[in-house]
Amino acid sequence: MIRIFAIVSLLLSGSVTAHAQEMPQATLYKSPQCGCCEGYAEYLRANGFEVEVKPTFDLAEISRKAGVPESFQGCHTMFIDGYVVDGHVPLDTLNRLLTERPDIAGISLPGMPLGSPGMSGSKAGPFTIYAISKDGSQPTAYATE
Repeated sequence: MIRIFAIVSLLLSGSVTAHAQEMPQATLYKSPQCGCCEGYAEYLRANGFEVEVKPTFDLAEISRKAGVPESFQGCHTMFIDGYVVDGHVPLDTLNRLLTERPDIAGISLPGMPLGSPGMSGSKAGPFTIYAISKDGSQPTAYATE
């Protein structure tokens, strides 16, 4: 009886949680020679994500099959919790996607913008992150960071 009371007290006090919230598993595909993609994976890991990195020479094909138009592709393609995330998308926008769960295929920060997570250099201006539709229509702005 005392043991049950102690466990209930701990749960109610917030000192122990019954089910720890787990971050979704991410799989990141990248060119074998790309180092900035490893930097992005480390950025995500430092923020609590579990990331598996898979080098590939078929990156453009993987992005295309996921519905990301060529001109909106980033330097790596990640799959997380049912979404495709192309490029060096900042954490706030990634968390927004995973929290709001919009009815889209995913998001993309095209290219390799300087100062984005995992990239060197200074950020020259805001980043526009695009929503990738499920129906193949033209991507639209999702967020600006």
